[in-house]
Parts: sequence; structure tokens; C-alpha cells
Amino acid sequence: MLYQILNFKVHGDHRGQLVALEKGEDFPFDIKRVYYIWGSEPHITRGNHAHKHLEQVIVCTSGSCDFMLDDGRGHKEKIHLDNPAQGLYIKSNIWRQFTNFSRDCVVMVLASEHYKEEDYIRNYDDFLKAVKGERL
Repeated sequence: MLYQILNFKVHGDHRGQLVALEKGEDFPFDIKRVYYIWGSEPHITRGNHAHKHLEQVIVCTSGSCDFMLDDGRGHKEKIHLDNPAQGLYIKSNIWRQFTNFSRDCVVMVLASEHYKEEDYIRNYDDFLKAVKGERL
């Protein structure tokens, strides 16, 4: 499994919609870091890395974008995000890229760990070696 789509409970009425994300209720991990990205041009590619241990849930809170996921074993998938009531759950050791940003795209990322540069695999060939169990 490269990913899982999490469907969040939406509360709404004539005033609008609300999604509340709660620890232990909506996530397969404790959230230790939250960040968001906006202002990316449609042709820009972001990501281009994998994580050794970190897991993420990614929510496109506004607009849309595409995620390209790769397990390094020949299984690749493209996921289009455009629903703020859904989260894309990505486990560790999955190469990720995202692109095709709409002008109004805002992506929020909820992470299982604090930022640690040593958790990143930023070179695709190194990622393939890690998947095969080779030392980096």
C-alpha cells in the first residue's frame, strides 16, 4: 500500500463547513508537526524525497494538486487532491513528488515527527538502494 485516503467528518449547516481533526480520532499517529504550503506555480514540482521514519497526512485545504507516489519496487500512483474533507496518508519509505498546483492551492501537512534532516532521503538512487536494504 502506497497510501490511504482518510475521510474526515464534515460538520456543516447554512453557515458553511467545518472539519475538526482530533488526536487519536482521525490519525494513525500522534501529530508532532504541522506546516502548510501555498503560492506554488502549476509547473513547479515539490517534495522529491522520501522519509525513513516519518509519516504524513496531507490535506489540500484549498484548490488542488497532484501527488506522485513511488514505493521503489515498481508501484507508482498519481493521486489528485481537491477535497478539504480528505487526507492523503503516506507512510515512511515512499518517494513523493507533488505538482500541478491550482492557483489557489493550499496544502497542509501533518507529520508524525519533528523536522530532522537525517530522516530525509533526497536522492532517488539512494532511495532505491534503501528500499533494497542497502546501506546509504
